[in-house]
Order: sequence, then C-alpha cells, then structure tokens
Amino acid sequence: MAFEQYIKDKKAFVFEIDDVLYPQKDYLLQVYYLFAQFIEYAEQISAEEIVKSMQLTYASSGSEGIFEKTAEQFNIPLKYKVNFDLLFLSARLPLKLLMFNEMLNFLQEITVERKQIFIFTNGDPIMQLNKIKQMEWHGLESCLTVYFAAETAPKPAVDGIQEVLEKHDLKKEDLLLIGKVKSDEECAANAGIEYLNVDKLLLT
Repeated sequence: MAFEQYIKDKKAFVFEIDDVLYPQKDYLLQVYYLFAQFIEYAEQISAEEIVKSMQLTYASSGSEGIFEKTAEQFNIPLKYKVNFDLLFLSARLPLKLLMFNEMLNFLQEITVERKQIFIFTNGDPIMQLNKIKQMEWHGLESCLTVYFAAETAPKPAVDGIQEVLEKHDLKKEDLLLIGKVKSDEECAANAGIEYLNVDKLLLT
C-alpha cells in the first residue's frame, strides 16, 4: 500500500493501540489462557475446557461480563475476580503481540520520512503500558512517545491532544489521528485535527 497520501502533508501521527496497531483479541485471549491455567492449579478445573468456553463466549458476545459467565458455568468462586482483573494489568504473555502488517509498514514509512509518532491511548495506563511493552515493535519503540488519556482526560476530551501540540511545538494541521472507535473520531473533531479510521489502512 502506498502511504504517501497520508504522510506527505503531516508532521506527526497519533495512534490508539487496541485494534489499531494490533488485534486486541490477541491480548484478551492470552489473558484468558493464563487465567484458565491459574484456575486449574487453584481449583483443579480443566484449563482446556475453561479456555474453550471463554473463546466461544468472546466470539459470540465479546469480553463484557466474561468472568461472571465463565464462573457460573464452571462454578468458579467469585473471589478469583480479583486475580482475573489483575492479570489484565500485569500478565506476562506467552507470545508477543504482533502488529497488523499494514500498520507496521505505515510506522516504518513514517520513521523513514523522519516524522513523529505518538501513542495516545484510552484505558487503564498500567494495562495499556503492559500491552505496549509486550508488542513486537521491530526496533520502532525508540521512535515512540506515549501519552495516556487517563492522565489528562479520557477521549473524546482533547486535553491529551493539546498537550502533544504544546509540548512538541506542533500545529493542529500538522497532526493526523488514526483510530478505530467513535471516541477517537470525536476526539479528533473536538481538537480540530484530521482523523483517519484505521480500516482504510487495513483494507487490502
């Protein structure tokens, strides 16, 4: 894919990470696997069966309430919700998180053009940092500057974008925000910067 049309007129690029740089399910499913292993050790319930169930639940209805649904199905004590939640913040994943190939190529093109790359992500900063640390960046990590929306105001608030502009001496027209969900699009609109839905980059 030719990225020139997105790169030529901008000085800096702002990315969300979940389902933008990598598939979020790759993180979730590995956390589910680790949780299942923990429950097998703690309660002697088959990890394989738990993982299968969680995968099916996620595929059919997403991640919302997945602990409660799994706990009910396998009679897992609710006290383990604490362990489940902590895993999302600190899990050491069995496998690295791999970027979408198109996004890796895009980031590499940006660095070749010596332009700036920012990560500006919603969600819990500890969890998001855990993801960032376990992504395979192919040497690009030294080119990133990371901002957590929770430290200013969650998107679609523009506080974080304003901080990027001020700290890095950039103008609104210099930025392109690449996201996936409505809060990304609204954040860009609220800040008066250009927005690009990642699906346009992932189309083959």
